[in-house]
Amino acid sequence: MSVQERKERERAERERLIVATARELAEQQGWDAVTTRRLAERIEYSQPVLYSHFRGKREIIGAVALQGAAELAAAVRAATAAADGPRARVYALARAYLDFAERNPAVYDAIFQLDGGLAYAQEDTPEVLKDAFASLLEPLGGVAGEGVAPELFTEVFWACLHGVATLTRTGRLLPEDTDRRVRMLVDRLAVY
Repeated sequence: MSVQERKERERAERERLIVATARELAEQQGWDAVTTRRLAERIEYSQPVLYSHFRGKREIIGAVALQGAAELAAAVRAATAAADGPRARVYALARAYLDFAERNPAVYDAIFQLDGGLAYAQEDTPEVLKDAFASLLEPLGGVAGEGVAPELFTEVFWACLHGVATLTRTGRLLPEDTDRRVRMLVDRLAVY
């Protein structure tokens, strides 16, 4: 291994450590607790080393969002692949999405609530985010109904899931009724 390859590997490992530490700290104490000073202390590198990887917290949030979007897409695809039939796939998608949001609130916020400097629904949207949307579109596109644009239907269904996730987490909706809400979405919005 050349010196250059070793340096690149070490740099990538430091970047992974920064992102993992930010994510862990955010999940434990919220995003307000994630500062470059605290991250530098936790990973035992100086703040200038952190800034050599990320210009600031915004970029770190963006990195967590990209990582989380890939995980969300994988969770949705795994859940829908295991389901039999369109209705079961849509239900599995909804449950996987809401379960991800519940298990990873800080990551969910990084993806959908916080400014991570990422472009959404634009030409320059990162491929990881496009793929996360595609993971929703794949099972939903076929149940949009005649004359309904699959992308638009997916956006509406996704917005409903986001609302359920957010309102449940903030105590505006009772968590014990989540499954009933999901079944209503699956039964009322999709055409089988």
